[in-house]
Amino acid sequence: MENDNQPRWYALYTRSRAEKKVYTQLKEIGINAYLPLKREQRQWSDRKKWVEVPVISSYIFVRITPAQYREVFKAKGVVAYVAHKGQAVPIPDHEMEAMQRTVDNQFSFSVEADSLLKGEKVTITCGPLKGIQGEVADIKGTKKLYLRISHIGYMLVLNMDEVKKVGH
Repeated sequence: MENDNQPRWYALYTRSRAEKKVYTQLKEIGINAYLPLKREQRQWSDRKKWVEVPVISSYIFVRITPAQYREVFKAKGVVAYVAHKGQAVPIPDHEMEAMQRTVDNQFSFSVEADSLLKGEKVTITCGPLKGIQGEVADIKGTKKLYLRISHIGYMLVLNMDEVKKVGH
């Protein structure tokens, strides 16, 4: 945890399939929580049904101040913070904004990858993610851009219209 009193984003591990319950409990105790969901069609023996499932299993995101650090454990199903060397690792605001806008807008894009290199910092220049910055983690062909979400081991895979290198 940082020493300042500014709220920061953190990722929490939850028990398997407990994400929605944890989200509800966190909201009830006044914690700013984000649970990215996607719609999937599930097949039962007698029917098909559309359900909302977590985009990333066993993860939920919270924006908290240092004073709220221990409060998240009041929610049954919270296992631990995503941490490095015992310290909860904050997620940069721009990465959370990129994930929220990607999930909430449910869109796909194409990419101009010919001049981008792995590790470069980029800014998205059009569409719902305009202004979002990220690091190019990988490029597949000319259509997919992988934006890294720090410290949780996941990347957003985007088909982008246009990106530009930071500083250009």
